[in-house]
Amino acid sequence: MATVLIDSFGRKAVDLRVSLTDRCNLRCTYCMPEEGLQWLAKPQLLTDDEIVRLVRIAVTGLGVTEVRFTGGEPLLRPGLVSVVERCAALEPRPELSLTTNGIGLARTAAALADAGLDRVNVSLDTLDPGVFRTLTRRDRHRDVLDGLAAAEKAGLTPVKVNSVLMRGVNDHEAPDLLAHCLEQGYELRFIEQMPLDAQHGWDRSSMVTAEEILERLSARFTLTPEPGALRGAAPAERWTVDGGPGTVGVIASVTRPFCRACDRTRLTADGQVRTCLFAREETDLRGALRGGGSDAEIAELWRAAMWGKKAGAGIDDPGFLQPDRPMSAIGG
Repeated sequence: MATVLIDSFGRKAVDLRVSLTDRCNLRCTYCMPEEGLQWLAKPQLLTDDEIVRLVRIAVTGLGVTEVRFTGGEPLLRPGLVSVVERCAALEPRPELSLTTNGIGLARTAAALADAGLDRVNVSLDTLDPGVFRTLTRRDRHRDVLDGLAAAEKAGLTPVKVNSVLMRGVNDHEAPDLLAHCLEQGYELRFIEQMPLDAQHGWDRSSMVTAEEILERLSARFTLTPEPGALRGAAPAERWTVDGGPGTVGVIASVTRPFCRACDRTRLTADGQVRTCLFAREETDLRGALRGGGSDAEIAELWRAAMWGKKAGAGIDDPGFLQPDRPMSAIGG
């Protein structure tokens, strides 16, 4: 019996993204409407025990070596520290990381590090508190900066910063964001805006492309591309800045999709397997869990789902349709 998650194109999924909640305490314009969304009812969400069991099956029986906790906003999950601690105790131990908006990280970073979390990715799209309010519809910029500092102090390193540039809003800040991250010792990665907003307002023509980002950075910094062999399955293309040691990454999800090297599998907050962020099909593991399914039966469902993974997301197709579930329910 196969002990890995492999698809019909030979790609092995060793990176598991686990959405812990669909809820978020920001209302980013590129993610959800100002009034928020209709959140999943608590009985629909996986329990802590169910999450840990699925992660255990993935790590001990399906070859997963990296686990990233996402949301919504995962820091809103009451049992987060316990879930991290229990997953860190698995053998073999997976690499554990967290993608967060940083709000609340200042008070939880030390506990997460003690529980076994290895590192964090924090979203920071601007250095201007006013622009932050425009983008997120919340006045929490200082909390994000404090969260980043707390993560660094707690040893959740390398601290990675994810930035999405919006044309006419914060796209002029690319060089300043890089300068700030270099000064603080953070690893900055720019991400092309993807069609993941629940209101379906994404417009390809208004997206700031990877080439534009690099052009703006190159006006201030000398960028030297890292050899492609160092990238592996990582989505970010990386450049050394001014001779190093600092680097910057660009994830060109739309203009240069990386589907052929994808090594991810995704678990939604309500227990569905997604083979791709943009997939329209899901495989229900929650039903198997609650219906008394064995570990072997659940693993076989997961393997069957991954075998059917498509060659690509189709995001580079001008006629691409956005996913039918908001990003907060799927996980980034």
